[in-house]
This record gives sequence, structure tokens and C-alpha cells, in this order.
Amino acid sequence: MKKWNVLLALTLVLALFLSACGSSESDNAEQGAEKEKEPFTIGVIPAQTEGEMNTAMKKLQELLTKELDREVSIEVYPDYNGVVEAMNYDQIDMAYLGPLTYVIAEANSNAKAIITQLIDGKPYYHSYIITHKDNPWNTLEELLADSKEVDFAFGDPNSTSGSLIPSIELQERGVYESEDDNEFATVRFTGSHDATALSVQNKQVDAGAIDSAIYDQLVESGKIDGDQFKTIWESEELFQYPWAVLESTDDATVKKLQETFLAIEDPEILNAFGASGFTEATNEDYESIKQAAIKQGIIKE
Repeated sequence: MKKWNVLLALTLVLALFLSACGSSESDNAEQGAEKEKEPFTIGVIPAQTEGEMNTAMKKLQELLTKELDREVSIEVYPDYNGVVEAMNYDQIDMAYLGPLTYVIAEANSNAKAIITQLIDGKPYYHSYIITHKDNPWNTLEELLADSKEVDFAFGDPNSTSGSLIPSIELQERGVYESEDDNEFATVRFTGSHDATALSVQNKQVDAGAIDSAIYDQLVESGKIDGDQFKTIWESEELFQYPWAVLESTDDATVKKLQETFLAIEDPEILNAFGASGFTEATNEDYESIKQAAIKQGIIKE
């Protein structure tokens, strides 16, 4: 009799255990389904003026919502750092970043590059230093010989081509350590590439650092007059701005995102990024920028 009581007790325990497991699996499935219902959120740094970006991002949002079969929400942030912070705190699932802000996001939140844009078929751009055509300097060496008379402009402090790369070049030439420690008459940060270009064109500054692709796009769109400028320095090739996802993003979503971007031909979306198309990207493509950021103490090795 006692034997049957023991067997009955074991049977009840096993039944309860299996019930709990089934409930747990069901809960996990429900949680996964709920996550799928949540919007896939994307943060974008400002590449163009607000109106143009918003129009293009609305079209991109509609396209991604259709292709992912899930609501997609895209927000254009007012500055570079806001996008990095949003990714660091898991407030967004994907981000369009400058190379410098990307390596910061990779260091802080294990972001993973999956896509970048092509400019004239190539995934590269340069940092330029530009000056007004009326100025006497035709090379960076000539400008730096008169550095104490020069008002110099960087873009956003977190910009690769508008700050990081040109600041390293100027440091190596012994004329710049920081905004407060340098050999220029004045140094300022305009906050964006188009603001830097307009500052040079309007002779508010004597020279400035800018993204080559954005500079070309500003000229082509007529927002600045290309005849008013001289490019007096060009960096080595820099890998283009990445679209990055959180490390936890599942492979199926990554694959679908890559397929969707690679197929984009809409000129309004492409023009917002000065792009001729998109191509796949990896973390390794940004190793040189990572090393530059380490050199500047922006991230740790």
C-alpha cells in the first residue's frame, strides 16, 4: 500500500513539473511574440537638413515596415552623441552612425555594423580641409605657416571627418591639441558639415574640416557654391558611415535588413545619404577609426 502511495506521489510531482515546463515554454513563446509586435526602432544622425531627412526617412520607414513585416520607427536625432547614447541604453535597435560614433557604440554596447552606403560605387570617403578661394593658401602647409591669423572650424565634436581625423593631422603638425590649446587665432565647432561649409563660404572662418561626400553633395544640390572653395588637404580613405544593430539582433532580422538595403534604388532615400547604393559592412572595416579613437583617448583598447 505504501508503495502505491509513493508511486502516486511521484506521479503527481512529475505532472506538476511537466506542467510548469509547458507553462514556461508557453510564456517564453508569448514573450517572443510580444517582442515581435514591438516597433523596430532606428536612430539616425543628421546627414542633411531636417526637412530632407524626414521626408527620406518616412519612405525608408515604410519600406522597412513592409519588408520586415513589423512596425519600424525611425527618428533623426539632432546630434551624433544622442544616437550613441540611445544605443548604449538599448533605446533603439539599429543606428545610422558616423564611423567614430560607431566605434564608440561598439566599445560601449557591442554594436555590430551590417550595412554602409556607396558613393559613386565605392564605400569610401575622405576628410577635407577647405578654405575660401579668396584666401592665399593653396596647401595646408601654407595655411599653417599663418596659423595665428586663421580662424578654424571643426564640425560636430563626434564627427570622424569633421573632427577626429583632421584634429589628429593638426596635432601631428604641432598646431592643435584642443579647442583651448592650439596655434590658431580661434577654433570653433559648428556642429555640422553644412554649417562648416557655409561658414567658410561666408568668410566667417578661414578654413574648416568637412566630409568629402557631404561637401560634394552640398555643391551638387546648389546649397553652396563650389567655385568659392579650395580643398587644401585630403585624408586617406575612410570607410563610409555604418548602419549598426545591437549584438543581440537575430540573424534572420540582420539578413532581411541587409537584403532590403542592398535592393534600395529610390533616389530620394539614396540622396539623403549622398549614396549611389548600399553594401554590406563589418566591424573590421572600421579598425583604422577604432585605432584613431584609441590614440585620442576616446575609447580604451
